[in-house]
Parts: sequence; structure tokens; C-alpha cells
Amino acid sequence: MGELHVLDHPLIQHKLSILRDKNTGVKEFREIIGEIAALMCYEATRDLPLENVTIETPVAVGTFKRLAGKKVAIVPILRAGLGMVDTIIDLIPSAKVGHIGLYRDPETHNPVEYYCKMPPDISEREVIIVDPMLATGGSASAAITFIKGYGCKNIKLMNIIGCPEGVEVIQRDHPDVDLYVAAVDERLNENKYIVPGLGDAGDRIFGTK
Repeated sequence: MGELHVLDHPLIQHKLSILRDKNTGVKEFREIIGEIAALMCYEATRDLPLENVTIETPVAVGTFKRLAGKKVAIVPILRAGLGMVDTIIDLIPSAKVGHIGLYRDPETHNPVEYYCKMPPDISEREVIIVDPMLATGGSASAAITFIKGYGCKNIKLMNIIGCPEGVEVIQRDHPDVDLYVAAVDERLNENKYIVPGLGDAGDRIFGTK
């Protein structure tokens, strides 16, 4: 079973409370989405392998650690996932970025892919899929399925807020994928919004309605 990691670090929880506030404006909301993504990235990459390297400092020669082998790809689910990308790239400049766009078919309610562009070596990378909200879990599950279609074996899902319904879907559909969230909220309402949540993350990041 993919492991659920709830990242309850005080800095993350403090910033998350600002995101939830309906009076937080677009500029601050966008900045804090990025800050939380960066803080979460520390935990989501904790198991990246290291190798020894010999380095000469101004004082002496020593053996130190650097990232070994496994490379990283960040895949935002459009459009809200874009808000989490830049600060992760700041931390991992060698990471490549793929993009996946999904919409929900109004009749079947199933996610449909409308855009997908991945780095050519995506199958050789550890993939972190990012999206601020894990609501029904349908889009995230579909995104994971599409990315597995590229031959990817090491996939993580990183959401800022989840809910029990969405977590259950991911763990049922993709038991091999670890899930990282800053909070698991109470439930979904009849409109499939997370309660208490923070509203529509895409609208609040980009200033749309």
C-alpha cells in the first residue's frame, strides 16, 4: 500500500492557515502556494539516493555527499499544479518538468486528457506529480495512470490539501504510489469541494472566477 505522509511541520501548517483565509489576496496566495510546495519537497525527496564525492575545500580534501543517479521530474496537473512548480525547480535545478491537462467529461464524469507533454527520459526519472487539491481523486488517479503509460516506475503524488475520499481513491487505484499532503480535511461537499478546504485553488492562484 502506498504510504500516506501528512506533513504537519509548524511552518507548513502556519502557511496553510493563511491559504485557507478567504481574505488572502492573489499575490500572497500564489507566493504561499510556492513556499508550501518547497517545504513539502524537502520531505518528498528525503529518500533520494546519495553518493560519495571527493571535494577540495579551501582548507582540505574531504569526502562528501551529492545526489546519485536517480533524476527527478515534476509533473503539475494543469492548471493549479503550475503554482507549485517554480519553487521546487529552485531546489532541484536539474529536474525536468512535464505537463498534464485533464478535464472532466460532463456526461461520464471521467477525467479526459487534453494535453500531455513529458520529457523524453521521463521513464528514467523519479516523478513527483503536483496539484494543490486532492478532492475526488479522479484527476490525480488518471494522471498517475497516464504517466505509468510512459514506463515510469517511481511516482509520488504531492497535494497541499486532501480529503478522505481522494486519499482512498489513490490508495485503491495506485497502491504503489506514496502520497504527500499537508492536511487531510473533513470531507467533500455535494459540489465536490473539500470542506473546509480553501476554495478553488486555480482561481485563487490565477485571479479567475
